[in-house]
Amino acid sequence: MSIEADPAGPGGGSTVPVTVTGTSDAPASTQAAASADTAIAPQDLTLGFGQRTVLSDITTNVQKGAITALIGPTGSGKSTLLRTFNRMNDKVTGYRHAGDVLLDGHSIWGPRVELMTLRRRVGMLFQRPNPFPMSIMDNVVAGVRAHKMAPRQELRAICENRLHEVGLWDAVSNRLKDSPFRLSGGQQQLLCLARALAVDPEILLLDEPTSSLDPMTTESIEALIKTLTPKITVVIVTHNLAQARRIADSTIFLYEGKMVEHGSTEQVFEHPANEATAHYVGGRFG
Repeated sequence: MSIEADPAGPGGGSTVPVTVTGTSDAPASTQAAASADTAIAPQDLTLGFGQRTVLSDITTNVQKGAITALIGPTGSGKSTLLRTFNRMNDKVTGYRHAGDVLLDGHSIWGPRVELMTLRRRVGMLFQRPNPFPMSIMDNVVAGVRAHKMAPRQELRAICENRLHEVGLWDAVSNRLKDSPFRLSGGQQQLLCLARALAVDPEILLLDEPTSSLDPMTTESIEALIKTLTPKITVVIVTHNLAQARRIADSTIFLYEGKMVEHGSTEQVFEHPANEATAHYVGGRFG
C-alpha cells in the first residue's frame, strides 16, 4: 500500500521499497543498522518548535520486523522523533522540520501523501490510554470503519479477533456495548492497542505505553509487543532502560539534540561506542 494518492486511480501505479545505506562517516553501530531491511528512514532530519531545535541531522534506518527502542534523558527529543514518523506533530504550534523521512522510498511529506493512509500504515499507541467516547466494540473497529476495510457484518468478528489477540476478550466479551471508561487503566490501554492493530499497520509507534501501568500489566503488554514482530515493525519510546533491554532488538540513544548511537540493544548496553551512551545506560546521568 502506497502512502501516495495514485493518479491512475484504484489499481494503478506501484511503489518499490528501498534500503537507505547511510553515510560513509556514520559510526559502525549505525552502519550495522543500515544493513538490514528498512522500515522507515530519517535522512538529515532536523526537528524543532519555533526557535528551539530539538533534534539535528538524524540519519538512520529503523529495521523492518524488529523492535527499536528510543532512549535518552527527558527532553532529548524521543517523542518528537516518534510522532514525526506518522506526522502527529504537524498541527503542533511552531513545529518545523528539515530533511526527510522515507517510507518505502517515498517522503512522508510528499505533496500527494494521503495522511489517513500514512497513519493506517504507521499506527500509534500513546502514553496514556485514549479510548473514544463510544462502546468497546466501536472503539476496536473505529479505524476499520473509517478506512472501509470490511463490511458491517464482519465487524464483530474483527473485534473479537483483536480483543483475543491482546488478551482482553474474556474480560469484555459480555459487555461490548459498554463504555470503555469503565475499564481499568491497563484494560483501556489494551483496548487502544486492539484498535491500533485492527487496521493492520506495518509499523507501530509506542510512546511510553506502560509508564502509567502496574508491573503485571506492563509484563503482559511487553510479552504481547514481542509477539507482533516480525509481522509488524515496532518503535518504542521508553525511559525504562530495563524495558528496552528486555524487549528491543536495537536501540537508538538520543542526547543533547543528536543521535549519539544506534546499534543492537546488546551492543548499546554492553559495549557502547560512545562515552555519553555508557554514562546514560550505566545510570550515571539521565
